[in-house]
This record gives sequence, structure tokens and C-alpha cells, in this order.
Amino acid sequence: MKANQANYPVAMMCRLLEVSTSGYYAWLKRPPSQRSREDAILTDRIRWIHLRSRGTYGSPRIHAELCDEGVRVSRKRVARLMKAAGLQGVSRRKYVRTTVRQAGAHPAPDLVDRDFSADGPNELWVADITYISTWAGFLYLAVVMDVWSRRMVGWAMATHLRTELVLDALEMAIRQRRPTGVIHHSDQGSQYTSIAFGKRCREAGVRPSMGSVGDCYDNALCESFFATLECELLDRRTLCSREEARQAVFHFIEGWYNPLRRHSALGYQAPMRYEMVHADAA
Repeated sequence: MKANQANYPVAMMCRLLEVSTSGYYAWLKRPPSQRSREDAILTDRIRWIHLRSRGTYGSPRIHAELCDEGVRVSRKRVARLMKAAGLQGVSRRKYVRTTVRQAGAHPAPDLVDRDFSADGPNELWVADITYISTWAGFLYLAVVMDVWSRRMVGWAMATHLRTELVLDALEMAIRQRRPTGVIHHSDQGSQYTSIAFGKRCREAGVRPSMGSVGDCYDNALCESFFATLECELLDRRTLCSREEARQAVFHFIEGWYNPLRRHSALGYQAPMRYEMVHADAA
């Protein structure tokens, strides 16, 4: 009625809606309820968390963030307020694979058999390669993820798909984690079946493992990360140069994904936070 009172008499609208005119005017003067005031304050906080997440968080992660801040609220209420405020998270899509098996290659055995679980850090790493499109051409990204904490422990970018790309990602992971007997699981791409990669794994005490050909489920965690990268970064901005892409990916992984982005598989904790909590408890 308030929105239409410039076009229609209030008395006529009240009569059609079967409410009293005096009741309507009393409602206009009535102050907001306690619940409405609390919803307004909570919506402001939700807006801030959503903005800080780069507009990617949906109600589950925002609810987890509020709980960590000591705010007692149900997930359904968060979802209702987000809907009323026009806020929503982003949904992921499957990313494109780039590795190709080399004819005559001798892949490592599958030591994982789709059991992507680990009881602690540096027990199981998964690795893969994807591409990033820019106006200046493709940039390729190789990653190594620790399955236990979902942390990106190694990654590298290059303008080529040679073995050096995955070796650089592996070297970063080895330097950061100094593992003993970790399983490194990948697909059967030519970079991972190369002699140079196998030699470096043996030198570092890393146990290579490879899934079957052309089956995304054999490396689902990396595929999931690439889908997250796509929908939370690459689909949301235009990258004009390879250097801009390098900077964007660096800030996404080291400034957002590892230290801050909440993962449902980790009880809605960020990878670095998850590792820190378990290290303190040990």
C-alpha cells in the first residue's frame, strides 16, 4: 500500500484489502521490531563477509564465518537474508584437462585407487595441469595439492607444457613440505610419465602414482580446484596479459585459497587454518 499510495487513495486500498485505515496508519508509525533490527544488523555483516569473499561465498560458508565470529544464527536465516539482499555464491563448472598420454609411456602404478583420504599432512598429494586464457595467449598452471588439508603446496606457471612445468611445481612442494614417502598422484600425461620427472621423484623419496586414462574421477580433487579457480576468478575478470594472469593466480592461491577460503570438507576451515589447528592439538 505504501508503494502505491501515490496512485491510489489509501482508503480505497484499505477497503479492497479488508484492513482498517486507522490500523494502516498505526502500522506506519510503529517502530521496527527487535527481530527486524537484528536482521538489518545481520544483513550488513553478511554483506561484508560476502564482499570479503570476493562475492563467492554462499550461505554455508557465510554461516561458518559468522559462527567463528561468535554469532549464533541458523543457516536457514542466513540464506533467507542473503536472498532478500540479492546475494548469492558462485557455482562451479568442470574445467578442461590439458595433459595427454605419450605413446609408449610406462605409467606408475595406481597407489590410490580413488581413495582420496589421508590421516595427516604429506601422505598423499594430487597434481594436474590446466590452462588460463588471456588476450596474449595461454598460460599453463601446474599444481600439487595436499589431500589432507586441501592446501596448494606446490604450483608453477609457464607458457609451455614441457616437463619443466610440473617439475617446478613438484620442487616447490618438496621445498615447502620436505616429505618422507609421500604419494604423488597424477594422470598419465606425458609430463608425469617422463624420465626426468620419475628421476626427481626417486631422488626426493616421492612415490609416483597415476590413475587410469581419460577418467576425471581418478583426480577429482584437482579437477575440483580448477573448477573453483574458474568460477571464482577466471570467469569473473578479463586477463589482458600473461603477467596479469600470473599475478591474479598468485593472489588467488596464496592470498585467498590457502589462508582464507573455507572448505566444506574441512569443516568449513581454510587449509592453513586447518593445518595450524591440528598442529596445535598434536
